[in-house]
Amino acid sequence: MKVLVYGKYLDKANLPYVQKVLEELKTQTDFRINDVFATEMMQQNIDVPVDQIVSTTEEVKAFNPEICISMGGDGTILTASTLIKDLAIPILGINLGRLGFLASTERTLIEKALDQIDTGNYTVEKRSMLSLESNIPIFSDAPFALNDFTLHKRDTSSMVTIHAYINGEFLNSYWADGIIVSTPTGSTGYNLSCGGPIIYPNSQNFVITPVAPHNLNVRPLIVSENCTIAFEIEGRSENFMCTLDSRYETVTAEHKLSISRCSFHTHLIRLDNNSFLQTIREKLAWGKDSRNLSK
Repeated sequence: MKVLVYGKYLDKANLPYVQKVLEELKTQTDFRINDVFATEMMQQNIDVPVDQIVSTTEEVKAFNPEICISMGGDGTILTASTLIKDLAIPILGINLGRLGFLASTERTLIEKALDQIDTGNYTVEKRSMLSLESNIPIFSDAPFALNDFTLHKRDTSSMVTIHAYINGEFLNSYWADGIIVSTPTGSTGYNLSCGGPIIYPNSQNFVITPVAPHNLNVRPLIVSENCTIAFEIEGRSENFMCTLDSRYETVTAEHKLSISRCSFHTHLIRLDNNSFLQTIREKLAWGKDSRNLSK
């Protein structure tokens, strides 16, 4: 089996878990490590041969791994998707971060998880992504997102006005701090923090959620992922912030932006003991009553 190991940061507390993965992989697989994570490993005195390091999507494609092991939090998986792009490599997220909706395999279960991967005891979920088009090019390397797209005020405390259109028809002018377009995968992220709904992963929808709207009767709106959602932004500032997942660019009122369904998916590995419903029950503590717990 060929495996891509992907990460961004490595602190001493998580060093034993990374070493465990490498030890397991060395016995039975051919693997590569992305350049950023390899640098982090070498700073922790882990030897990484140069020929095991990959830096670009083309190098990943040439190696042709069967799976990617992402070591970090949900943000690490989001960044891994920008390296994998349309190669359809399934990602197993090992949670070295905090909440872990996407990186749902806990670090203490690494050995069990790798055994399940080795025996093929897992399923692969296809997660819809969104694609961004702009009249002025931005995000040239990766104009897509697994979680969400946002438009947001930047250099002033004043709110902005965002004019939104669905399939060319005017929807609304949002007076707000910003707006989010989230995929079902991203619905448990920034969207949830701003009062948006949780969407089941295969629902094939986008949700448009305003950030701190001035008109309180303006609520999140769920639309089909087959829609094209267009935006124009204006405000007292000349510059505004546009994001795709954790990446950002500066835009102006001259930018005409549109969101549509991406032509490819991100593929996530689910082990047999991890389902979406189980994850949200555990991560959001649904059904737990703290009133009767002993002090």
